Amino acid sequence: MTSMGITGKRRGTLASLLLALALVSFAVLGFASQAFATKPTGDFVNFGDCPVSNSSVAACIFAQTSSGEFKIGSTTVPITKTITLQSGLTETGKEGEARLSGATDGNTLSKTPQTVPGGLLKILAPEFFGEPLSKIFNEFINKGITGVTASTELVGEPTLNLFAALSGSGTALALPVRVHLENEFLGPKCFVGSKAHPVNVELTTGTTSPPPPNKPITGSPGEVEVKDEGNLIVDKNNSLVNNSFAAPTAEGCGSQILFGLFTGLITGAVNSELGLPSAAGHNTAILKGTQELAEASAVKASEK
Repeated sequence: MTSMGITGKRRGTLASLLLALALVSFAVLGFASQAFATKPTGDFVNFGDCPVSNSSVAACIFAQTSSGEFKIGSTTVPITKTITLQSGLTETGKEGEARLSGATDGNTLSKTPQTVPGGLLKILAPEFFGEPLSKIFNEFINKGITGVTASTELVGEPTLNLFAALSGSGTALALPVRVHLENEFLGPKCFVGSKAHPVNVELTTGTTSPPPPNKPITGSPGEVEVKDEGNLIVDKNNSLVNNSFAAPTAEGCGSQILFGLFTGLITGAVNSELGLPSAAGHNTAILKGTQELAEASAVKASEK
């Protein structure tokens, strides 16, 4: 019995050791597969999140906006931090037009927070508040929590028209978005626009025709360079503009204050200060930066 017990223990120990070795092997193999995962190289290095494995993706885009502004109603937010747009491009059937099929990591349009000038003091005017909201607001102000950021988020499917972008005629890039206003007082659910009611910004590199009081503004196709035997187009110093879109009211502001009891009042104050809803002719988007467009097959061929 003792001999059988020892043998049983040895078998149990051996089985445990083999299991541990197997787990280590799987872990090593997993690490190796990640370590040796292929990525685009050379001139195509920026297209790492383009879904080239999707056979319907004909091309890839990597665009960065480094300056410009986004004006909604009475508030202008300058773009001081780079916003990145990256995706695969799938033909829609319309000449020159493609649908953005999304980045592999899900970050098709980066949610880059931009600082709102004036912060909370600009967006929320204390004179609109009665008690007890005024007291809560003042406590936040006294703690120095006054900064507000605004980030642009996709809520629909963007489209790109390369012919329009390069010719300066028509809509080059159509972005259905919402603007996320963030601050501890405003909470995490304060948005201008939604999937049901997006801010539709149809950008052009040409000249706009807005309703008054806005006046026409002009973008720029930029400086185009064709590389890698025509498989890559680099468009530097381009400017995409639009000042004829409308913006709906804000929603969900202050939802975390006292279980959302004052959400309507805080949202109303935000709408009052921003001038929302804001009709076409009162809003402006200017995006300046660089775009890169590449053939999906060339991106895939560059992978190592």
